[in-house]
Amino acid sequence: MGDEVPLKVDQEPAPVEEKEKEEEDEELARNGVAEGKVVIPPPPDQNKNAPPVHEKIADPAVEKSSEGAIDRDAVLAQVTTEKRLALIKAWEESEKTKAENKAYKNLSAVGSWENSKKVSVEAQLKQIEEKFDKKKVEYAEQMKNKIAELHKAAEERRATIEAKRREDFLKVEEMAKKFRSNGYTPKKFLGCFSF
Repeated sequence: MGDEVPLKVDQEPAPVEEKEKEEEDEELARNGVAEGKVVIPPPPDQNKNAPPVHEKIADPAVEKSSEGAIDRDAVLAQVTTEKRLALIKAWEESEKTKAENKAYKNLSAVGSWENSKKVSVEAQLKQIEEKFDKKKVEYAEQMKNKIAELHKAAEERRATIEAKRREDFLKVEEMAKKFRSNGYTPKKFLGCFSF
């Protein structure tokens, strides 16, 4: 029994050191959050979550007093760890929400930019179509005017040719009348036959 008591004494300082370490981590986390800095505490050790394993001691009075302190330390360590994990989870959710909102805002901006550019391009296209329609009407009018001018010029030429033909007929008839009255034969009669 005397050998077991020193084991007990050797094991008790470990929970006290763990408690001090957890208090320091908690203090650092509080100071970091108060200053506006994001402090991510170190991940909890696997051994902190589990209560320390102690060997059974034969003395029940000593066992009760040390077990209460150990349980209290273990519960305090567990509460501290849960609190730290809750803070980390809240920070993570907050950052995810910020990222989601930022992405949504950027997507909305891109969508509105695209819509405004589409409207601008469609307006330009409409203006170009209107210009082409206007020019098409102008060109059609010009072509109609050109066709009318060509028709008028053709009519004038036809009239000139017709007048020349009538004039030539009159000359021929007058010459034929002269030849008949004088009794002469024309010198150029069918080009290849000369008299």
